[in-house]
Amino acid sequence: MIAEFHLPDLGEGLPEAEIVQWHVAEGDEVSLNQTIAEVETAKAIVEIPSPYAGTVQGLHAAAGDVVAVGSPLVSFAVGADAESPAAVETGSPASRQAEVVADTPVSGASERRAADDVRATARGESEKATPNLVGYGAAPASGSRPRRRARGGATAVLDGDTAVREAAPHDVLRTGPIDLPLERPRSTPPVRKLARDLGVDLVVVAAAHPGETVTRAHVEEFAARTPAEAQASTVPPPESSRVGMVTDTLPSASTVPPASPFAPARADRPSDARVTRTPIRGVRKHTAAAMVQSAFTAPHATTFLTLDVTATTELLASLKTDRALDGHRIGVLAIVAQAVCLALGRTPALNARWDETAGEIIEHHYVNLGIAAATERGLVVPVIPDADTLGLIDLADAIAELAATARAGRTAPAAMTGGTFSITNVGVFGVDAGTPILNPGEAGILAVGAVRRTPWEHHGEIALRDVLTLSLSFDHRLVDGAEAARFLADVAGVLREPGRAMLFPRPRGGDFL
Repeated sequence: MIAEFHLPDLGEGLPEAEIVQWHVAEGDEVSLNQTIAEVETAKAIVEIPSPYAGTVQGLHAAAGDVVAVGSPLVSFAVGADAESPAAVETGSPASRQAEVVADTPVSGASERRAADDVRATARGESEKATPNLVGYGAAPASGSRPRRRARGGATAVLDGDTAVREAAPHDVLRTGPIDLPLERPRSTPPVRKLARDLGVDLVVVAAAHPGETVTRAHVEEFAARTPAEAQASTVPPPESSRVGMVTDTLPSASTVPPASPFAPARADRPSDARVTRTPIRGVRKHTAAAMVQSAFTAPHATTFLTLDVTATTELLASLKTDRALDGHRIGVLAIVAQAVCLALGRTPALNARWDETAGEIIEHHYVNLGIAAATERGLVVPVIPDADTLGLIDLADAIAELAATARAGRTAPAAMTGGTFSITNVGVFGVDAGTPILNPGEAGILAVGAVRRTPWEHHGEIALRDVLTLSLSFDHRLVDGAEAARFLADVAGVLREPGRAMLFPRPRGGDFL
């Protein structure tokens, strides 16, 4: 029978998603919970798992299409005994409940138990198993992906004696013929862009890592160990052997001029083009709406403070030599984050929210710290929950993990909600200060500028010192100028003398390290 899978709500009530790429094609055999597509919402790239075990009957959208939540996404041909809601009697209340549960993300423990109860009811009416989306329970282990059926019996084979094999490290590529999968190599959009920028053929990289998702590390390693000249001279397989193969389109080496520092930023732009039109969607659309809402709802004010942070940089230098801290990257941002958590305890107005509808000011007794991250998809602000309970090492680890996930485009929508205060590190771009816009629902955001070696008054003399600027934007409905100044002074006090952190109470526990 034919079972139709509709695009589920991927979280936070987002109404639509864009198809980034399909991992299956018509005629592919798929297993339960196997990734069938990647979609991009306004907040993140999300992998869609298959809720059925069966054969792909049809795809209802192409890569690049925007699909509304609840619209048909893919059809499956499933057997009478397949693990799918279609196996439950059509039209029964249990089957309808099971379909609702299958298409709805489950986040909390209570919601998960309720969903399990619904599935148990459905199983009571029919002993057929309901589908199991990722995160909803145990699933059959499957590390493989479907192979696209070759059309006309064609098989993509690259001769092992090509220039690529000669140039590539011999422990990476096999010396015999390389059987390439008749499908687009599995990777994320940022990785595909990196491969295009480096001139790396993802098909060849995927052949060196069968069954794996091609990562940034794979591409960078291949590019570093393979001369660009060999990449440019790679001989593609004959057209007859490329039937059914989907690869990233790369410009021919003969058509690409040598790199020049004065080359235009967009080499792919037609020479006669005077304008470029880009659809407003995804992260850019969400960011624009949030910034407009914030800028025209909360009265912004910004205050600045430039300070000597030499003691902090000296502390960081000493921590780097501590072998007990190997594997932990503790930087200025981690110390700023801890200073912010401590200072918010003395200035709770900056950790509050203005509720216009209820006519209330909601003060948070916890700190969910947002860290702004610039990614290839745009600005995202993932959140470290209960950051005020973390010590310096845990904060540093959380920031590093958060940044890596954001760069890979894998930050879940739920991880970008619930923030109470945010930090943006503009110093990584060489910027000293700015006037950051508040995240909607938050009372403050702190911009951290670049650390610069600057002539500075020190003990009555002029000396070269490490100096940075803090920029605090705040909601003037909630925060007075004196409160903002006190908060900045508290943060600065810890950065000037890290030992002063010991003077702050930690009402919710936690360690300084």
